[in-house]
Amino acid sequence: MLQPVERSEYDRRAPSQSRLHTLLDSRRHTWMQYSQLADARPFKSSNELDALVHRFCQTLIDYTAGAHFQLYHRLAEGTEARANLIAVSETLYPVIARSTDVILAFNDAFGETEQIDSEALDEALSYLGETLVKRIELEDRILDAAHHDRRAQP
Repeated sequence: MLQPVERSEYDRRAPSQSRLHTLLDSRRHTWMQYSQLADARPFKSSNELDALVHRFCQTLIDYTAGAHFQLYHRLAEGTEARANLIAVSETLYPVIARSTDVILAFNDAFGETEQIDSEALDEALSYLGETLVKRIELEDRILDAAHHDRRAQP
């Protein structure tokens, strides 16, 4: 008689590891495009600037949505079971949610605009950069808590 094959720890964790790598790749790609845009300073209204901003906004929204589905959805829905992760997230997730509001506002202001206001872009991009730095620091704390909980489980 065949015995059921137990899934290895690697097999069980493969989907969450894949989501983590997707999130980190998306975050890295977002930062690369942010840097390209920031390096284009001083901004001068042009078709090239418009295209660069629109590409960045799309990447930024993809990262933000992906982070929600890859990391935060179980926290937001209350279905996360890891106690340490829940405890850390209770204080950090509201701040991350506010950063999402900043990201959406940036996209609303520049993502679909026909002609970018270069002066407004400079100020908004700086604020967005500060927001992203804080968000990433908080994400890393949540990821560390998730990793710590996995190690503590038998």
